[in-house]
Amino acid sequence: MKEVRYYFSFADDFEQSANQNFKLPNDYKWVRTDLVSKFLSGLIYGLAVIFGGAYCRFFLHMKVKGRKNLKSVKGGFFIYGNHTQPVGDVFIPALCVLPKRIYTVVSTANYGIPVIGRILPFLGALPIVDSLHGMKELNKAMEQRLKKGHPIVIYPEAHVWEYYTDIRPFPNISFKFPIKFDMPAFAMTVTYRKAKFFKRPIMEVYIDGPFYPQGDNTREKTANLHSEILSIMSERSKNSNYKYVEYIKKEHHS
Repeated sequence: MKEVRYYFSFADDFEQSANQNFKLPNDYKWVRTDLVSKFLSGLIYGLAVIFGGAYCRFFLHMKVKGRKNLKSVKGGFFIYGNHTQPVGDVFIPALCVLPKRIYTVVSTANYGIPVIGRILPFLGALPIVDSLHGMKELNKAMEQRLKKGHPIVIYPEAHVWEYYTDIRPFPNISFKFPIKFDMPAFAMTVTYRKAKFFKRPIMEVYIDGPFYPQGDNTREKTANLHSEILSIMSERSKNSNYKYVEYIKKEHHS
């Protein structure tokens, strides 16, 4: 029997963390430069990539297409992906860009997850905080990571819908970052095909880009980049041919 999930709107959240309203401490450090943090960060990230490699290959049956497109950019860049794996989405972009190291924009609710929440800072999480101070710190951290040639990953759909095969509409707010830092962007579209020998589908990941913001001003560039990436992701999503989880829209709250 296929799992069926009912939703009212694309803002519905199927993955609630243990502490959904987690607030970051006021002295949270977006970039940690002390030796202990650097050592732990290298160790935890390295172990995560090894575990992630096995998990994505044997559990998610992952294949990547278009990885060579990333080679055309020497420095830092942004990656926009569809959010379809609660655990896998931590590893998928990291494996796509190896040997580079990713940093990922995350919701602070993720810090409320037992164990995982504790190691997020060492995995390269960049939390979004809805305060002026928080946004300033996030921008500073992004700038530092990009300057060192690291990619930054953003999931603009915000919520994880496991094995969802279409692209949910997303706002263009997160597309201001490539314009602000004058960096190219890539689209990373996860699709699902029926497997011959497994119950779970084959995951095919498409990397498209680089996309450079076009337009006369920030607003135009943001809108154009948003439209370009949404368009290519929607096109790629048509390669999915199997709904492992069925999503059905409910018209009324019961």
